[in-house]
Amino acid sequence: MFLLNLYELQIHFFVPLSVVVVLSRKNSGVLALGIPKLDAVFPGFRRGDFAVLIGRSLGVMLSFLLSVRCQLPFRKGGLNSRVVYIDGGNTFDLYAVSAMAQECGLEPRSMLEKILVSRAFTAYQLTALIFEKLEEALKRYRSKLVVVSDITGLFLDRDVPKIEGRDIFMKMTQYLSDLASRRRTVVVASYFPRPYSSRNLFLEAVLLARASTVIRFKESRGGFKFVLEDHPSIKPSTIDFPSSSVTMDTFTET
Repeated sequence: MFLLNLYELQIHFFVPLSVVVVLSRKNSGVLALGIPKLDAVFPGFRRGDFAVLIGRSLGVMLSFLLSVRCQLPFRKGGLNSRVVYIDGGNTFDLYAVSAMAQECGLEPRSMLEKILVSRAFTAYQLTALIFEKLEEALKRYRSKLVVVSDITGLFLDRDVPKIEGRDIFMKMTQYLSDLASRRRTVVVASYFPRPYSSRNLFLEAVLLARASTVIRFKESRGGFKFVLEDHPSIKPSTIDFPSSSVTMDTFTET
């Protein structure tokens, strides 16, 4: 309860929380997914990537998995690094992350101390965190992974003027792309598709144009599809996973 209260109160500062450890895979300088079926076609995220994960539940779970695996040593497909998690959609699940740690035989508290979480409630708080606090946190904690959850959600608020919101979002996504390249950091943004509107369509177009890597999860009657839509050096590809009831546990074991 103490951790949750602290987490709710700290909006403008990065709070040491944390995450997990999973799977092993030899790799060097690349953040691997650690899922054999996917690793065969997608080796992982390189430092300097600005990646977008499209899909609400599985997109969020994959961002948790990356936050866990980032802490692994290089030889196991991690980056041996802390994580900065900017929560724009109230997605960070302390209990889910702790459960992941326990399943891997790890002590949850020590893992949670390696994720630096800050929650934003408005588009203006989100941009302030990114423009004013993010690079400082990367320098201080030497983090090699940044996760920005539900990156467009707060910009769809009617209290954010349409033209102003567009301008800020364009500058913010350009900043994240430049920051990833300049700091040699992996920046991952989760994006949740919503009912189409002119504002949503504009934000999606800007986001995907800025990203170097785009991964989409598509649900189907027989399960779901992992779709690599865009990558600087790998051809687009689709991988099917059977069963509509697939959880991240079975997903990581496939």
